[in-house]
Amino acid sequence: MKTLNTLFLSLLLSMQIYAIDIIDRVAIIVGEGVVLESQVNSMLKTVKSRLEQQGVQYPPDEILLEQVNERLIVEELQLQMGNRAGVRISDGELNAAIESIAQNNNLGLSDFVSSFESRDQSYEEFRNQIRKEMIIQRVQRGKVASSIEITEQELFAFLASEEAQEQLYPEYEIGQILVTSESLANTLVEELRNGKDFAELAKQYSKAANANNGGSLGFRKINAMPSIFSDVVKNASIGFVSDPLQTGAGFQIVKLLNKRGRLVQYEDQWNVRHILMSTTKVRDEVFTKNEIESVRERVIAGESFDLLAKEFSEDPGSANRGGDLDWLSKGVTDPAFEKMFLETEIGNISPVFESQFGFHFLEVLGKRNYEKTFDLIEDQAYNIIFSRKYDEELENSLRTMRAEAFVEFKDLD
Repeated sequence: MKTLNTLFLSLLLSMQIYAIDIIDRVAIIVGEGVVLESQVNSMLKTVKSRLEQQGVQYPPDEILLEQVNERLIVEELQLQMGNRAGVRISDGELNAAIESIAQNNNLGLSDFVSSFESRDQSYEEFRNQIRKEMIIQRVQRGKVASSIEITEQELFAFLASEEAQEQLYPEYEIGQILVTSESLANTLVEELRNGKDFAELAKQYSKAANANNGGSLGFRKINAMPSIFSDVVKNASIGFVSDPLQTGAGFQIVKLLNKRGRLVQYEDQWNVRHILMSTTKVRDEVFTKNEIESVRERVIAGESFDLLAKEFSEDPGSANRGGDLDWLSKGVTDPAFEKMFLETEIGNISPVFESQFGFHFLEVLGKRNYEKTFDLIEDQAYNIIFSRKYDEELENSLRTMRAEAFVEFKDLD
């Protein structure tokens, strides 16, 4: 009887294994893992569906299968790399990513989840796929981004290119005054820099055809104006007046009247210096506050802020510079620190106050409305170069990974 039971159990187990094998079989062995037949079929279905939605005729089945297999192999290799590196995507990160996807589809999260049921798709499979893609992205950033270098020469060369001038630089409105006398040109430049009206001087003295409209050449892209003009205004701020520029027609005076574009931005900034003291195991809050109050009294009495900051400040980033934090924008410092420098008049010493870093007092040295345009142009240029290098480096990295991997295709016929 025991033998019959054992035989029955063995038969049952073999039937279960056979059933699982029929339902889902290993299609490809990839390194330490596998790609299942169901993954291949699901990817084929998805790719065909997307191509049909786009109105694109997909290639023959054998070519499409080869492309899908290669994609799944590379995906599996990256997931294995992520697993070895301990890359994990928390449920919180995953939920935030899915909420963002839902918002991009103008749906609330509950409606987004319900949409899977109406399409007879699995929301859990979708979550698993997004988690995989997030792991892969993190692996790619870690493997590729750190190997990319962009030199100043590369950045400057791109900024000088026609592409950058067309895509990144704003449109400039420049004014022009043309005279034949260098001495008159120098006199007009001096008057303009002292506040004289450009349009009036252009109407009175300019020999250019646009003199009657105040010398304005209208808004132009940097690459659509004479280089003698673009060279002087490209990195200039509104109101800039050039020195006389000698041309075949005489002496040109150029003023930057205005600029416009998506990267033209300004922000208020404050030049701040401070002295910081933090509590320690041997110096409690009361003692620390009393000590910094005494340092503040010495500043008020006329001692050098710079020297006292070098002696007493415990901010490693600014102490050696006399406490100078350079120019600060809103939103970049501790809220308590920002509140204090916004409330302190230029040239005044603030009261002692507490932030998350300890006790401070500060002085506001100046305020300005800073043009961020040039910084944003450089940032965008850097991102464009980085993106191109990233794509190239990623392709090379994935190709090498694939070439070095152990891959075995199983016969499923």
